Amino acid sequence: MITVANIALALVSLAALLVVGRLAAGPGALDRVVALDALVTLIVVGAVLGTLARSDTTTGYVLVVLALLGFVGSIASSRLIERREDMR
Repeated sequence: MITVANIALALVSLAALLVVGRLAAGPGALDRVVALDALVTLIVVGAVLGTLARSDTTTGYVLVVLALLGFVGSIASSRLIERREDMR
């Protein structure tokens, strides 16, 4: 199980590097919001993999709150961008 978790963590880390590249190179604000949402999701997935590898369940509530904050942040950013586009 530890080997599978380590391989999955390596793949999540690679995906996070690609998302950070997209975050830096995104031509628009909406691209950056989507990349930031994907990065928050990858951070939560990495933390879940670490929790599973250690068989530790104490961080479960923190991970749920972090996922919800990422979701709310994405919705708020999307609405802000939509309002900004409507003003033009």
